[in-house]
Amino acid sequence: MNDSLVVNDSSEAPGAGEALLWSEAESPDHNTSFEFSTAPFEFSVNPWDIMLCMSGTVIACENAIVVAIIFYTPTLRTPMFVLIGSLATADLLAGMGLILNFVFQYVISSETISLITVGFLVASFTASISSLLAITVDRYFSLYNALTYFSEKTLQYVHLMLVGTWGVSLFLGLLPVLGWNCLDEPESCSIVRPLTRSNVTILATSFFAIFVLMLTLYFKICKIVCRHAHQIALQQHFFATSHYVATKKGVSTLAIILGTFGASWLPFAIYCLVGEREYPPVYTYATLLPATYNSMINPIIYAYRNTEIQRSIYMVLCGCFQANGAYRSRSPSEV
Repeated sequence: MNDSLVVNDSSEAPGAGEALLWSEAESPDHNTSFEFSTAPFEFSVNPWDIMLCMSGTVIACENAIVVAIIFYTPTLRTPMFVLIGSLATADLLAGMGLILNFVFQYVISSETISLITVGFLVASFTASISSLLAITVDRYFSLYNALTYFSEKTLQYVHLMLVGTWGVSLFLGLLPVLGWNCLDEPESCSIVRPLTRSNVTILATSFFAIFVLMLTLYFKICKIVCRHAHQIALQQHFFATSHYVATKKGVSTLAIILGTFGASWLPFAIYCLVGEREYPPVYTYATLLPATYNSMINPIIYAYRNTEIQRSIYMVLCGCFQANGAYRSRSPSEV
């Protein structure tokens, strides 16, 4: 989100040949606050904005590779890879949004562009989180209905989830642009200007609902995995070793997924609920930056660890586009 606007409480844009400068001012209660000043042909950049831009650059590069690989590889058309492609696309757009936010903040000063950038970032990050939920649902059904998972009906469900994911994300992203913002009522602003406090509360509450739902589904997945590992171990008469190894691997994978997601987004979501617009903007930056790291880690967890995507990348790098390179697509339960 365009958190640079949190600091900019002035509606007056700098004139031609002037650039925005950061300065520290001492308030009467001896608290340090950030203010804008203007000076001709001088340019100062907030280090937090630089880190957000760098994060966006890495995110865009990582996910662009994933999107290209899935798009140009005919064998990666199963429901699992369709959802991974949706996640990579959302994260790619989020990375591009962070880059554009940096460019527009220091090159073009316009409330309209600021609203569009905020809406773009809200839609992108919402689509990213929603795609993670869709992947979780897909993994659950791939285990719960393993015999009927590879069917036309599953692909239809996946398409419906994608329509819902991107439809809701686009709707939430358009709200600030269509008028639900605090530009005319500064007292209603949240920690992320120009989003209103009620808008940010809805976004944070939605995140907590998705996080709880993901926790519930992954707990059920863990129970199914442990039960399957136990049954296989009994059949092979290696209960003590194989059951422990399989269970440990499954639990570790789920812990990494949920731990990364929670550690990235929980601080910012909590601060959205408890933070006030008068609080120092450094708190917003310090909680938002880790949230962007989730989009940086997503392709590593969901894409680059997948052997089929690894094989596709290897074929591209080596120029080995053999026509006989078909292979069986694995289900999400095997990833």
